[in-house]
Amino acid sequence: MPKKSWLTTTALTLALGLLAGAGAPGAAMAAGSPDPQGPPVHAAPEKAIDGYPQIIESGSWDAGHIQGIAIDEKGGFVYHSFTNMLVKTDLSGHVIGTVEGFTGHLGDLDFNSRDGQVYGSLEYKAAESFYIAIFDVEKITKVGMDAEDSGIVTAVHLEEVAEDFTADLDGNGVFDGDTANTADHRYGSSGIDGVSFGPAFGSANGKQQLMVAYGIYRNLNREDNNHQVILQYDVSTWGEFARPLTQDDPHTSGPATVDSKYFIHTGNTNFGVQNLAYDEHTKNWYLGVYRGSKPGFPNRTLYVVDGTAAPAEGVLAGQPGNESGLLVPLLQGGIPDPATGIFGWEFKADVGIEPVGHGYFYVARDFDDYSSGHKQEAATLELYRWTGADGAGFERVVR
Repeated sequence: MPKKSWLTTTALTLALGLLAGAGAPGAAMAAGSPDPQGPPVHAAPEKAIDGYPQIIESGSWDAGHIQGIAIDEKGGFVYHSFTNMLVKTDLSGHVIGTVEGFTGHLGDLDFNSRDGQVYGSLEYKAAESFYIAIFDVEKITKVGMDAEDSGIVTAVHLEEVAEDFTADLDGNGVFDGDTANTADHRYGSSGIDGVSFGPAFGSANGKQQLMVAYGIYRNLNREDNNHQVILQYDVSTWGEFARPLTQDDPHTSGPATVDSKYFIHTGNTNFGVQNLAYDEHTKNWYLGVYRGSKPGFPNRTLYVVDGTAAPAEGVLAGQPGNESGLLVPLLQGGIPDPATGIFGWEFKADVGIEPVGHGYFYVARDFDDYSSGHKQEAATLELYRWTGADGAGFERVVR
């Protein structure tokens, strides 16, 4: 069961007001409906955080740790991925329902304002199957709904991910499986995790795309795993691919190719981009990672990409045969590393980061909760504002 809420009285009042429609972000939106292919419509600047509490609790659960969050601003709902379950709350942290029974790894999430559904990365490494799970979130109305039998979850298979994950790079005819200690796995791919909707890199006002980031194994003994890899998909035709989730018999219905594939040079990080988020206000992409440990790299915990900067075809350092790809430059700010030219920040954004307009974000903070008498996974979402300044780039919102 979720632990008791500890929101302040002021924050709780604001959150309840939002749910009632008074001062809600949805009520403060500009008149008219948003372009179905355009960015989400946020509250007016002077009302940007009205109705948003400083803290939202995700609750405490017998599950894996929190992996990512998504927010439906207009509806006033928050979605929390706890590795093998999805939790739906309102903005005051009251639990609406859960989707449980995932036998794979449910990772980062994002809300698609075009179709009103939540998209999340979902891995079944032993089955060499990688999906985007699509949640019909209006159907989530109670605790304990089943991932397969409730009719809530469909899945789209990503063939590109499976091919890179299973690549036999040493040519011995044997795929070494789910392990970092191998020459296999193209680009060091361990599957997928970070997901976010936003325009194509270099096209800040373009049509919304789904960006899917690779997980990358930690391996200090190879040089072809120093880029973050991000796939771009147009999901407007995905209705033809989506199938009900069948975990014992994974399907392979999905797009045969990707629309674009991008590479961001950061140095090897432990399991790649854990959380990916696009902010319409700053036009930036935020990459929350577990700190890398490869010598010669700065190994920061947050990297940021300027979404207005156009990718450029170039040689992928460390790849055999002078392989080239679309290289996306990092935003030049934060803490520079003169030796590598890599810029980054020291800010924890690896288990959940979600923009809510005008430079404001919710950022998840995970912890272990023993209040029930045994260990449960828990998290709180804290309100921050992006400044880009100093080494962290974010400041906590305190009223």
